[in-house]
Amino acid sequence: MAQNYLRNPVVAGQFYPSNKRDLNAMISSFEDRRAVKKDVIGAILPHAGYLYSGKVATETISGINIKDNLILLGTNHTGLGADFSIIPKGTWKTPLGNVDINDKLAGLFLNRSELLEVDITAHQDEHSLEVELPILQYFRNDFRIVPIAIKSFNLLSLKELAEGLADVIKKNSLRESVLFIASSDLNHYEPQEISKKKDSLAIEAIVALDEDRLEIVIRDSDISMCGFAPVAVLIKTAKLLGAKGAQLIKYQTSGQVNNDMNSVVGYAGITIY
Repeated sequence: MAQNYLRNPVVAGQFYPSNKRDLNAMISSFEDRRAVKKDVIGAILPHAGYLYSGKVATETISGINIKDNLILLGTNHTGLGADFSIIPKGTWKTPLGNVDINDKLAGLFLNRSELLEVDITAHQDEHSLEVELPILQYFRNDFRIVPIAIKSFNLLSLKELAEGLADVIKKNSLRESVLFIASSDLNHYEPQEISKKKDSLAIEAIVALDEDRLEIVIRDSDISMCGFAPVAVLIKTAKLLGAKGAQLIKYQTSGQVNNDMNSVVGYAGITIY
C-alpha cells in the first residue's frame, strides 16, 4: 500500500451532499442543540443516506465529546478484501476536509492483533465508515482515525479482536483520547411493526452490553442487522475498558421519512459509557 494513501469519497452526492455548504446545512438541521456533551467509550451509529439516518446519527453525536482519536469499526458490504481490514497510513477525504489516519495507533493495533490485515480493497467502495465522517467533522475537525472494516461474523474472532484493541488502549494509557464508533443499520426491508419488534430485541441486547445475546437474537429472530460484527467488537472492547452501561439516544425507521411502512430499515444511535 502506498505510504500516503488517499481515500476519496465514493458516496458523496448520493448518501449526502457533495457541496460543503449544503452538507453543513443538512447536518446543522439535524443537530440537537440542547444535548449535553458527555464522555463515552463508544457509539453505534447508522450509515444510510442522510435523508433517512442522518438525524439519528447527528442527534447521537450531538451529545458526545469527540476525542482526539476515533477507532472506526465498519461492516463490509462489498465482500472484498480481508476479514479484518485496516488502513494503517494515509488520509480520508470528505467534502468537509481531510482526516488523517493515526499511523502510530494503527501500527500498535496491527502489532497486537494477528487478525488485522493491511488492506485497501475492503475500504475503497465501502460506505459504512465514510458516511460517519462528515457528521463527526461538523462537530470537530482535528481528530485522527483508525479505519477497520470487518467481514467476519465469527463471534470468537470478534472477541479476539476486541481483546487486542482494548489491550493496546490500556497498555498505552489511551482511554481518555480514544472514541470507538461502530457503524450499523438494523433490520432491513420488512413492514414497520415487524422491524420495530426485531429491532427492539437487538437494541435490548446492545444496551445490556451482551454481544452473546445479540448474536442469539439476530439468529433466532432472523434480524438482518448488517453491522453485527462491528457492534459486537465495540461491546466487548468497551466492557474490557470498564463500560458501565449503554443508552439508546434515538431510534427511527426509513418509513417515518418516506411513509413507506411496508418495507423499512431501522436506525439506532446508542452510546456506551
